[in-house]
Amino acid sequence: VQLQASGGGLVQTGGSLRLSCTASGIVSESDFDIKAGGWYRQAPGKEREMVAVFFGDHNAMYADSVKGRFIISRHDVENAVYLQMNSLKLEDTAVYYCNIKAANSALYLTDYWGPGTQVTVSS
Repeated sequence: VQLQASGGGLVQTGGSLRLSCTASGIVSESDFDIKAGGWYRQAPGKEREMVAVFFGDHNAMYADSVKGRFIISRHDVENAVYLQMNSLKLEDTAVYYCNIKAANSALYLTDYWGPGTQVTVSS
């Protein structure tokens, strides 16, 4: 199973982007039961940080810096996770990584990571 992230790009401050993260290579849906996941980002010279995560069916947490501006969502049928980013700021510039924690039919949990997608916010 591999994750592909898309939706990054160049946007002006105040603009919006929607990041998508889709899993491929799933042989059996019963072997990819999404339990949790999220989006993380890493800006140049900084450590990777959590942006937004979800767990369970209806729980989500956001970094204080993005609360009220970003929305994380999931689509289990599509095996996808999304991040709607609104009112983007210069400090949102970073490489964004998606993460999905999925269980197989034996309830073994695997951590999957996407390759990262660049988001650049300009003034």
